[in-house]
Amino acid sequence: MATVLFVCRQNAGRSQMSQALFTHAAGGAHHALSAGTTPADHVHPEVVQVMRELDIDLSDRIPQRLTRELAEQADVVVTMGCGDQCPVIPGKRYLDWALPDPAGKPIDEVRRTRDEIRRRVEDLLTQFRKHHQDQGAPMSITEQPAKTKPTAVRPSARVGVTRGKVASTNQR
Repeated sequence: MATVLFVCRQNAGRSQMSQALFTHAAGGAHHALSAGTTPADHVHPEVVQVMRELDIDLSDRIPQRLTRELAEQADVVVTMGCGDQCPVIPGKRYLDWALPDPAGKPIDEVRRTRDEIRRRVEDLLTQFRKHHQDQGAPMSITEQPAKTKPTAVRPSARVGVTRGKVASTNQR
């Protein structure tokens, strides 16, 4: 079982949708958390509305602050617009999803963001499933494959750390 932490600035839009969509799609096979670098008081109303269209209720969610301890629980940290404020924990896999902040946006734009998040969540879960099938063992994203075996989890981009920032690099 892998744990994924979704992080955005306010934990009131993108990261809340990501956590909910991941939890729903994973069906208990993996765990999701979400947090924000400067949490809002509540989830954005337009986000609550578009998630209700999928029978997912976010109205009772309370945005929470990102802490180092929370980040340490995760195998994968998915950042969405938090920049240098996201802690970089050695041994974690980092993905940066460039997605627009849904706060105050028209519903059609928020739906497009939600649908893009759903697509990316499905891609991530497909990587987890492929790894499980290739390895025949429980998923551990931080495990290092033997040098003679190809890497089972093949993200479209490898994310590294450059001067304390998350930076994408191409990987083959």
